[in-house]
Parts: sequence; structure tokens; C-alpha cells
Amino acid sequence: MPKASVTFDDIGVTVTVPAGTRLIEVSEKVGAGITYGCREGECGTCMMKIVAGMENLATASVLERQVLSDNLAPRSNRLACQAQVLGGEVVVRPG
Repeated sequence: MPKASVTFDDIGVTVTVPAGTRLIEVSEKVGAGITYGCREGECGTCMMKIVAGMENLATASVLERQVLSDNLAPRSNRLACQAQVLGGEVVVRPG
């Protein structure tokens, strides 16, 4: 199974995860500062900035794009509960 490297900029931790892993799952395991409320992609509390590696994430769903748009989020933001790592390296930061 393909692997990916995820770095949490806020705590300086890098972990290797299987492709298809949602970023919120990794964040919970390493204690990163990404907060969340619903895990369903509707509330927007888990919004994070993709510092590097946006191309290594699955395309945002219609629901995720709508929540990001409703929150006037910059293009560099994604929802941790929805963003799946496909491979390569990704660097994220809360907020």
C-alpha cells in the first residue's frame, strides 16, 4: 500500500501514514492543534492550512468546497476531517 509523509508544522512532528488516511485521524494520534467538532465536513472547525503538498491530497468534495467557500477560506485551506492524503509529502498547520 502506498505511504505518505505528513508534517504538522505547529508541533514539528512528521509521521508516515497509509494513502487514503484523513488528516484528522493523524492529527488526533500525534496531538497536533487541529480542533474539530463534527468529523462530517459540515461545521468547518477543523479548517487547516496546507503549507506544502496540496497536490498530494484527494480533490475536495462538493460539501467540503461549499464549507470552505461559505467560510471565505483561502485556496490553501482544507478541512482535516475530509482531506485524504494520497501519497508524497504534506505539511499542514492549524487554522
